[in-house]
Amino acid sequence: MKKHIAGMLLILVFAVPCIAVAGDYDSGVRATLILKTAVTNGDYPVKYPDTRNPEITVMKVEIMPGAETGWHIHPVPLYAYVMEGDLTEEMEGGRTLHFTAGDAIVEVVNVPHNGKNLGRTPVVLIAFYTGEKGTPDTVMISGGQR
Repeated sequence: MKKHIAGMLLILVFAVPCIAVAGDYDSGVRATLILKTAVTNGDYPVKYPDTRNPEITVMKVEIMPGAETGWHIHPVPLYAYVMEGDLTEEMEGGRTLHFTAGDAIVEVVNVPHNGKNLGRTPVVLIAFYTGEKGTPDTVMISGGQR
């Protein structure tokens, strides 16, 4: 029985590292976790669209110094990666968030917000919209902050 237990321990000691490494990429490839979350940047739970007509849109968004997006909502989930610059986001209710190069954004859905570039260099985002065919990714809201 002791040999059996010792053998099991040896298997665990040597097999567990192999199991943990089995999902790694080949040498020369590095995967770095940027963000893992279950909530949006507004602390709302992440929700996926329930649709029969899914559509993914990927966009490069550039906001020049002094420019802003204008108040808008996203009726579909949006995830973005800040490639360059500093983004200030005003949200409904007066909350302000700041994102810089290297940050990942899990955007709020159907919550009014406005993105501003208060810096001296362009803000460059790569945005991934997980929506539905025929549904806009962004809807502008007139009248400023809600």
